[in-house]
Amino acid sequence: MKSPLAPGMRFLTSFSRDGCYRGFILFLTFLFYTAYHLSRKPISIVKGELHRNCSTVIRPADLNITNNETWCDWAPFDQDNYQTLFGILDNCFLVAYAIGMFFSGIFGERLPLRYYLSFGMIMSGIFTCLFGLGFYLKIHSIYYYAVIQVFNGIMQTTGWPAVVACVGNWFGKGKRGFIMGVWNSHTSVGNILGSLIAGAFVSSAWGLSFIVPGLIIASTGVLCFFFLVEKPEDVNCTTPHRHREQQSSETEPLLQNSSHIDRTANGAINVEPSEVTVEPSEVTVEPTEAISFCEALSIPGVVEFSLCLLFAKLVSYTFLYWLPLYISNVAHFDAKEAGDMSTLFDVGGIVGGIAAGLVSDYTGGRATTCCFMLIAAAPMLFLYNYIGQSSIGATVGMLLLCGGLVNGPYALITTAVSADLGTHESLRGNSRALSTVTAIIDGTGSVGAAVGPLLAGLISPTGWNNVFYMLISADLLACLFLTRLVYKEAQGWCRRSP
Repeated sequence: MKSPLAPGMRFLTSFSRDGCYRGFILFLTFLFYTAYHLSRKPISIVKGELHRNCSTVIRPADLNITNNETWCDWAPFDQDNYQTLFGILDNCFLVAYAIGMFFSGIFGERLPLRYYLSFGMIMSGIFTCLFGLGFYLKIHSIYYYAVIQVFNGIMQTTGWPAVVACVGNWFGKGKRGFIMGVWNSHTSVGNILGSLIAGAFVSSAWGLSFIVPGLIIASTGVLCFFFLVEKPEDVNCTTPHRHREQQSSETEPLLQNSSHIDRTANGAINVEPSEVTVEPSEVTVEPTEAISFCEALSIPGVVEFSLCLLFAKLVSYTFLYWLPLYISNVAHFDAKEAGDMSTLFDVGGIVGGIAAGLVSDYTGGRATTCCFMLIAAAPMLFLYNYIGQSSIGATVGMLLLCGGLVNGPYALITTAVSADLGTHESLRGNSRALSTVTAIIDGTGSVGAAVGPLLAGLISPTGWNNVFYMLISADLLACLFLTRLVYKEAQGWCRRSP
C-alpha cells in the first residue's frame, strides 16, 4: 500500500512539465529586468548627495575651506547650474537609450536572446561600476560621467525587447494582461531595490551606490547565460501559438470544404489528432524571416500606442529621476529619506500595473483602460503638488495613488499591448516580429523618457509648480493619441451587446 503523498510534493506534482518551465522563465525574466531597473535608479538617489545644503552639514574641524555654501558638494555639481548638469547626465543615458532601442529590437530578432541578454547585462554592470569608481578615483569631470551614461544607456537597450520577446514566446494571449501586469512589476521592484541599495551607501560612500547594483546586474547576466531557455520548443514544450492554432484560427481553412469535413467526421472519428490529414504548412510552419521596421509600423495600433507611450513615459521617467530631489527640496528630507519615500511611487506602480492588466483582460479594451487611468492621473498630479507635502499621511497616499495611475498605462503598453501587437493576426503567425514591435513602442516611449527629465531640469529653477503643469499636459496628450482606438473598442462593445 502506498503512503499518502506529502502536501508539498502533492502541490509540486500538480504542475505540468510545461507549467514548470513557464513559471521558471517568468521568474527568470522578472529577475533579469529587475536588475536592469535596479542599476538605473542610483543616479536619482545620489543627486541629493552630489549637491547638498552644506549649511546643515557638520563641517570637519580640520577641513580648510574657501566656500561655506558648497564645501560638501561634489564638483562639478557644486555650481549654481547643478540642475542643468544633472539633466545632461540623465539625457546622455536616455537619448542613447532611445536611439539604441530602435536598433536593439532588430538585433534581438537576429541574435540568440540568451547571448544578447547576457552580454547586455554584463556590460551594463561594468559601466555602472565605472560611474561609481569616479568617487574613489576622485574624478570631477562632467565628460567622464556623461560618456559612461551614454554607453550604459546603449547597453541597457538589450533588455526590454529581449525579455518581452522571450515571455511572448512562452505565454499565449488569454491572460496576457494579468500575467504581464504581475510580471511587469519588475520595473517597480527594481526601482525600489535600487533606491534602498543606493540609499544604504549614499551618505557614507556614494560610489558604492553604483558599484553594488553594477555587480548585481552583471551577476544576473552570468545567470542568464547558464539558464535562459528562449523558446518552448527548445525543451520540447508546447508552444502557445501552436496550441491556439490547433484549436481555432489556423484550422479555419479546413472548414471551408464541407465535404472534407463530412468525410473526416465519418471516417476518422477514432483517429488521434496527429493522424488527421492536414498539410504541415497549415498548422506547424510559420514565417521565419524577421519583419522590417516599416512593416512593423504598419501593424494597426503600433503608431498610436507608441505616441501615447512617448508622453506616458515622459511622466513616469521624470518621477523616476527627479522625485527624490523634489521630495528633498520641498519636504526637506535628506538624500536617504527622500529616496526611501520615493519608493512609494513604485509600490503604487506595482498595484496599478496589475490592475490595468486585470481590467483590460476582463473588458478586452487595452486602449480604454489606458485612457481612463491617464485621465484620472491628471488631477491627482495637480493635487499631489499642492497637498502632497502637507503631512506624512498625505504624502504616502498621494504617492501611492499617483504611482498607480501613472505607471499602470505605461506597464500595460510596454508589456501586454506590445505582445498583442507583436503577434497581431496581420502577421500570419510570424512570432519573430515581437522584438521589433516591442523595440518600436518602447523606443518611441524612450524619446519621451529622455525629454521629460531634460525639461524638468530646465523648468525646475522656475518653480516645481511649472514642472507639474508640464507633466499634466503630457499626461493629457498621451490620452489624446488613444482616442481613435478607444472609439473602435467602444464600437466593438456596442456590436456585441444584445
